[in-house]
Amino acid sequence: MLRLQHVHHIAIICSDYQRSKYFYTQLLGLEIIREVYRSQRRSFKLDLALNGQYILELFSFPDPPGRPSGPEACGLRHLAFAVADLDKAVAALNSRGVETEPVRTDEYTGRRFTFFADPDGLPLELYESLRLEGVSPSL
Repeated sequence: MLRLQHVHHIAIICSDYQRSKYFYTQLLGLEIIREVYRSQRRSFKLDLALNGQYILELFSFPDPPGRPSGPEACGLRHLAFAVADLDKAVAALNSRGVETEPVRTDEYTGRRFTFFADPDGLPLELYESLRLEGVSPSL
C-alpha cells in the first residue's frame, strides 16, 4: 500500500497575480516563503505557508482560461481552512469587503462553516474547529 505522509501543497492558477497575492497574504494572512518570476514561462510562482507550514503555490500564467465554479462539476470542489472562532473570521472578511455565505451547521459534527470565494471565484470554506460555548457536536 502507498503510504502518504500529508498533503504537501495545493497549486492555484490566478488570473490577476497581484490581486490574488494580496488576497491570500493580506486578507487571509498566509506567509510568503518564496516568490520567483520564471521568465521562460512568463509566470510568477509564490510559495505560501499557513502557521509556518508550506501549503499553497500561487501561479500566474499569461491569459489562463477561466474555470467555472458553478454549477459544481467533477474535480476539486473547494479548499477549507479551520478557524477557532467563525464569527470573528467572518467579521474580519466582511470588514475587508469579502462576502461570505450564511453560516451553516454541519449536520454530522455540529460545527459551523461558511463559504466565500477568492478573486477568481475559487470556493473557499471556513470551518470552525473548536466548539464554542453552548454549541455541541451531534457525534
